[in-house]
Amino acid sequence: MAELPPGIYVITSFTRDQWYKAFTFVLTFMLYVSFHLSRKPISIVKGELHKHCSTLSAENVHIQSLKKLFNESHCGWEPFDKNNYKQLLGTLDYSFLCAYAVGMYLSGIIGERLPIRYYLTGGMFASGLFTAMFGFGYFYNIHNLSFYIIAQIANGLAQTTGWPSVVTCIGNWFGKGRRGLIMGLWNSHTSVGNILGSLIAGYWVSTCWGLSFVVPGVIIFVMGIVCFMFLIEHPKDANCTSTSSHDTEMQGLLPVKDNCTKPLSLDNGVCDRSENGKSAISFSGALRIPGVVEFSLCLLFAKLVSYTFLFWLPLYITNVEHLDAKKAGDLSTLFDVGGIIGGILAGIISDRLKKRASTCGIMLLIAAPTLYVFSAISKMGFEATVVMLLICGALVNGPYALITTAVSADLGTHKSLQGNARALSTVTAIIDGTGSVGAALGPLLAGLLSPSGWNNVFYMLIVADACALLFLLRLIRKELQCRMDQTLFKEH
Repeated sequence: MAELPPGIYVITSFTRDQWYKAFTFVLTFMLYVSFHLSRKPISIVKGELHKHCSTLSAENVHIQSLKKLFNESHCGWEPFDKNNYKQLLGTLDYSFLCAYAVGMYLSGIIGERLPIRYYLTGGMFASGLFTAMFGFGYFYNIHNLSFYIIAQIANGLAQTTGWPSVVTCIGNWFGKGRRGLIMGLWNSHTSVGNILGSLIAGYWVSTCWGLSFVVPGVIIFVMGIVCFMFLIEHPKDANCTSTSSHDTEMQGLLPVKDNCTKPLSLDNGVCDRSENGKSAISFSGALRIPGVVEFSLCLLFAKLVSYTFLFWLPLYITNVEHLDAKKAGDLSTLFDVGGIIGGILAGIISDRLKKRASTCGIMLLIAAPTLYVFSAISKMGFEATVVMLLICGALVNGPYALITTAVSADLGTHKSLQGNARALSTVTAIIDGTGSVGAALGPLLAGLLSPSGWNNVFYMLIVADACALLFLLRLIRKELQCRMDQTLFKEH
């Protein structure tokens, strides 16, 4: 009998459950890549929506006039060609992020009461439509600010379906044992989506910026079809082994009992009973889980810093390095490359130390002075900017990635829930929704402060970073008082 080929041997060495886990990991990764891919174009196109007239040659002005027959301004795309363009562009960011923040609180609650596959698919279809809608403004020569604001608000609401759904799905499939590492790797979809979004939008930004939105819109719409065809919400739906407490017990991964956390009682109407006997936790009940409030407020300021970079970094690079919109967009992807490294590192460290808050605290503490150094060094040349983008990306996105993934999953399967895993979507939505308030404020404040100098923007980011650390101090102190083999969270 002939020996099995190496490839077949590798395939058969994995169990059916492991293949389903790997498939779910890759699928949810790609689904959320498409979400972030569709968010990135606005930051790349900003440099095209407003141009400095003094930098345009007579030939370029002639080309611009041919491209935009009904747009008489040669300083960009009306109405963003005015002197207050930074405030107008900041309004676009604020419209999207404010709608995202408000919608997120509702999204988690709705998502726990609907099949995830249907809910996520519908959200992806809507997001694809509204992303492309912004680009239609180019092809139909629309110069009404209200049109672009409405497109941003609608897209922000549609995109709230994504995060609670994918985190709940991945949390259902993977136990807590190495959750930090697994979700650190998985959370790189944020940076991968930003990078792909930058490259796709940058390809058309200087020639036909409308396609910078239409193409990502088509991509997320197509991925919505893939979601409907293939997403499996829970292991039991495919007759696979559950990854609840039984799964972690089998792997010897359940943490030992300690006195660092006390289970909460979820009686007295905190949980609403559904018809099938399972509980859907209430909003107030989710807030009572130890750590939810602190991590939510920490994420508010951490996400403020991250999204300010996401929406304003290309324009900052354009002004400082004097690059065109495409080159600035390509260079800004280094921040996301650093974010991938930071997210994975944060996951590995927190798994090893079993201390999520302390890991976030260390990175936030280092990030504050690093942001100041970046503001000074980025003006010294291209090479210095490259190095600092990687470092800042790792330190800024590391805590943000850890809180929105492993921490949210830990809290959503907290021991105080007495075995109820249906709180995961609500807890995730509360944490990310609160963080999205900061994500809305950051770009808005950047738009208001940048006319007085980019240094003021960086001072604002440093203060926000310090505030994020401040809200974690109680949890850090609690972790440090516990034994090394104990953890702040208890999984049911």
